[in-house]
Amino acid sequence: MAETAASALFSVIFEKLTDEAFKKFARSQKIDSELNKLQSTLSHIQDLLTDASEKEITKKAVKQWLNRLQHLAYDIDDFLDDVATEAMRRELSQESGAITSKVRDLIVPTCCTKFSLSQRLHHKLDSINTKLQHLEKQKADLGLIVKDEKQKVRRNETSLLESDVVGREGEREKLINKLLLDEPSKQNFIIVPIVGMGGVGKTTLARILYNDTRVKDHFELMAWVCVSDEFDIFKISETIYQSVATDDKQFKDINLLQTALREQLEDKRFLLVLDDVWNENYDDWENLVRPFHSGATGSRVIMTTRKHQLLKKIGFNHLDHLENLSHEDALSLLALHALDVDNFDSHETLKPQAEGIVKKCGGLPLALKAIGRLLRTKTEVEEWDDVLKSKIWDLENADAIVPALRLSYNDLSADLKRLFAYCSLFPKDFLFDKEELILLWIAEGYLNESTANKSPERLGHEYFDKLLSRSFFQRAPNGKSFFVMHDLMNDLATFVAGEYFVRFDNQMEMTKEALAKYRHMSFIREEYVAFQKFGAFEKARSLRTLLPVYVGVDQRWKDFYLSSKILVDLLPQLPLLRVLSLRRFKICEVPNSIGTLKHLRYLNLSDTNIKELPENVGSLYNLQTLIVSGCESLTNLPKSFFKLKRLRHFDIRNTPLLKKLPLGIGELKSLQTLTRIIIGGNSGFAITELKGLKDLHGEISIEGLNKVQSSIHAREANLYLKEISKLELKWDDGSGSETLETEVLNELKPCSDKLKSLKIKSYKGIEFPNWIGDPSFNRLVHVSLRGCRKCTSLPPLGRLPSLKILRLENMSSWEVWSTNSEAMFPCLRELQIINCPNLIDVSVEALPSLRVLTIYKCCESVLRSLVRAASSTTKLKITSIFGLTDEVWRGLIENLGAVEELRIQCCGEIRYMWESEEEASKVLVNLKKLKVFGCKNLASLSEKEEEENNNGGNLLSSLRILDVQACEKQQQQVEEGRISSHLL
Repeated sequence: MAETAASALFSVIFEKLTDEAFKKFARSQKIDSELNKLQSTLSHIQDLLTDASEKEITKKAVKQWLNRLQHLAYDIDDFLDDVATEAMRRELSQESGAITSKVRDLIVPTCCTKFSLSQRLHHKLDSINTKLQHLEKQKADLGLIVKDEKQKVRRNETSLLESDVVGREGEREKLINKLLLDEPSKQNFIIVPIVGMGGVGKTTLARILYNDTRVKDHFELMAWVCVSDEFDIFKISETIYQSVATDDKQFKDINLLQTALREQLEDKRFLLVLDDVWNENYDDWENLVRPFHSGATGSRVIMTTRKHQLLKKIGFNHLDHLENLSHEDALSLLALHALDVDNFDSHETLKPQAEGIVKKCGGLPLALKAIGRLLRTKTEVEEWDDVLKSKIWDLENADAIVPALRLSYNDLSADLKRLFAYCSLFPKDFLFDKEELILLWIAEGYLNESTANKSPERLGHEYFDKLLSRSFFQRAPNGKSFFVMHDLMNDLATFVAGEYFVRFDNQMEMTKEALAKYRHMSFIREEYVAFQKFGAFEKARSLRTLLPVYVGVDQRWKDFYLSSKILVDLLPQLPLLRVLSLRRFKICEVPNSIGTLKHLRYLNLSDTNIKELPENVGSLYNLQTLIVSGCESLTNLPKSFFKLKRLRHFDIRNTPLLKKLPLGIGELKSLQTLTRIIIGGNSGFAITELKGLKDLHGEISIEGLNKVQSSIHAREANLYLKEISKLELKWDDGSGSETLETEVLNELKPCSDKLKSLKIKSYKGIEFPNWIGDPSFNRLVHVSLRGCRKCTSLPPLGRLPSLKILRLENMSSWEVWSTNSEAMFPCLRELQIINCPNLIDVSVEALPSLRVLTIYKCCESVLRSLVRAASSTTKLKITSIFGLTDEVWRGLIENLGAVEELRIQCCGEIRYMWESEEEASKVLVNLKKLKVFGCKNLASLSEKEEEENNNGGNLLSSLRILDVQACEKQQQQVEEGRISSHLL
């Protein structure tokens, strides 16, 4: 059954009207009868929405009526929010029901302050009821009727993972050959184009190629860039650089950036994917690819595009377009996504409808996926027939918005429609962080907690997964934990967003009258955001959302500046804001006017230069999410913090100057996220306060554990009852009681079912409690033990079945590391041992999965033992290894057969890397990258180098990168002409 997005807003209004605290306050203001009338009229109109949602598709008048209704519903919701906030303020202030002069201007204009609050509420409600009744009376003229349609039973919607490409086997193998086989070329890289119309599967096919194991094994460097409409050479080059470089260099000059990129690509076989290229300017292309010419022969650039003019200018006289799927392949794809089968042989009754739907989709994979996942919820032939015969297929603007996608949208519930439309605020190719998006949805009031009988956060995850399962989202091509929206889906979101959402950019010219109707606004974050850009927004007094967004990867080293006039003059003109983000702008203070934004639910000040928050932040009674992570200058939080009773998420990661939490934070019972917990002294935050924060979960760092005076207090924190996924436990440097710290750590055992990361720092006990290393922590992936200077042994970490990353640092009393045959570290992929100078005896039997090994300031016996135990290591980094002589090193080389990248730094006893290049070539068969730094006595890589040079010997055949720096003796011999300079 189709539902209009207005239905979701109606649900929010009904929830507020039925809240007991709200009704009690309404009675005290004698507005309960008007509210009852409002609720009755809304109920009558709600009965018309099913019919209206069907008729708005073809009847413009009904669409306009729904728009007016939704705008009025926004106004009603804002009014009710005002009333609820005033009730909350009075409750918190412990005021009586008497009317005082402290009446907020948000409810009505200041010109009416001579009237009592009750009178003003009556006046506002009369106006709202009049408008609402007028809309209801129009139902006859519009032909709207009450439909008594029962909701049909739907199959459970399941999240179907991305499967292999259907019907593209030929194209895939052909493109694989183009990527892997050598072809004659005038330049070092060859372009492999994938050309086709939107939604035909270009990006999906490119992703399949990019993730193919044959491709990954063939190329040394790989990068994926979403290009889209804006062909920004600097941004594209920067994204490629960040993908292939190991450092985080910042560039403001395109020439310096491209020089650095050229150096990264030099003599390396690379694969770059430039996804969704629209630009057809040949000069722009030439400027972009200038650094690519330094790569090794055999490098490739996959370009996906809808346009072919640029490719013709480059020299492609004949292009193979990626065609729409054949009828049979299209049927197979529809069957896969609708029924989890390859064809309709076992569903003959549905085949006629399927044939017709496939024909209407025109063989477009994106459309077929979307319709298929829509049909997963349909069980009857009649329902498939309804989809086939929908009027949406024949709409006038069908060419602009793919009808199949509109059908998928139309089939969504009202809640999901609003969530999808909200995504129109984000530009094409935006990388969605699921958790961040859900917090925004919550702040906007889109996740109805009471009717769902579950937390808004959990409901948000379920809703997101439903949109993902229906192809409204896709996983990001780069394989990271982000999501993207197909360009055509973004177009659809913009289309259905209508006159409530606007993505503001520099090309827009908007009148004050036009702005007045918008409720949600985003803008592209730029280096400088001047007040002139937002001058007209003083009339956008109904605005609920002010959100800076960005395209591509949000690179943290860039600086962005916001006019202080926007903060001081504009924000007070936007009294209904619920979402405000000033993230990444170089602002130094938050204006006091922030405290007047009584509707605010979400405030993001992360990565700014603020030093403190104003005291009146405590007036933001509705605030649910406050993010100040990365505010490295933040030193103080307001004393009024305890008033934020509705705060659910408080992120204070990376705030090094913040030394204490405000009093009363332990009373904020709604808190679910508190990323940094600072244990104070007598007047500070006590660890026992965690007992009352029952819903804390996710990432938590607890600092100052040396101030915990009793293990009983630690036990009362009840960490084992909280769903913590990342836990960091930190003691301050200095002296401490060994026994007490051991007891405290023992009582801080978290829930074993959820923990994925555990970090312990500056713990002063001699041994670790039994729970660390307990195999019941079967999801624990990352363990870090740092500065535990008195510990003489490790816990049995080898028993952790999922452990992948292990860091052991500054363990000065640790001398012996032994494991038994049962502790095999089955999944450990990365091991770092840093500054453990007294560790001598290592008897780890095997590290079968280890790929990355880093050893710093340790004895050579540690290196010898671990290299032998980890024969599959592909990346080895060693620094300042005591006793690492030529003899010891040569004894290790035979264990480095799998090593591809070797870095040796400040190992001053090594004079030669190997006896002869011939010997090394037999053992180091996979070595591709060798870097040697600061080995002052290194005379040459090979002891017999002079003889090998005379015989025309070559450096290791597999070696592609050689970097030897700050090796004094070798440099001296080069200058004296005693060895060749080809090694430097």
